[in-house]
Amino acid sequence: MSANETANGTSNATAGAPAPASALASGWRWLPLVAVIILLDQWVKGLIVKGFVLGESRFVLPVLNIVRAHNTGAAFSFLHDAGGWQRWLFTVLAVVVSVAILLWLRRIDARSQMVMAAGLACILGGALGNAIDRLQYGYVVDFILVHWGDSYFPAFNVADCAITIGAGLLILDALLEWRRERKRNTPGGGAA
Repeated sequence: MSANETANGTSNATAGAPAPASALASGWRWLPLVAVIILLDQWVKGLIVKGFVLGESRFVLPVLNIVRAHNTGAAFSFLHDAGGWQRWLFTVLAVVVSVAILLWLRRIDARSQMVMAAGLACILGGALGNAIDRLQYGYVVDFILVHWGDSYFPAFNVADCAITIGAGLLILDALLEWRRERKRNTPGGGAA
């Protein structure tokens, strides 16, 4: 039997890659990062809620203010004025995505797919951080306000930063995989 065949004689390509032997060898190795993101996100949001009144803004840099803002919608305040049902839609969506990411992390190898695992962990931590806000307050607490002159980017938070970093890592992982695949398929580039 070849190295690419499983015990029952089917190839990994047709049967799907098996889950790593143990949870520690899987992407679950990155769950402590998820916990750090959630704890940091909730801690900073707690400081903002205690130290700022809604709408209060403090200058930090010519392009950065710290502000207390509440977002009942999604990214860029999408559906913020939908009447309240969006709170539960976005909470359920975050839970479903989180379960899918947990299952995905369990099936990948933490060593060979480190960039992907880190990206998924960042997205998971950010999604759960914002879901906690929605359950606790009915909105997400945002506080980072970036601007240039009179142009303002919508306020965001640590969880949003983690989601963005995670998405960037997934894009990087796809680009690295594309490059590896291209190198394997190039004459003299590693193809057997």
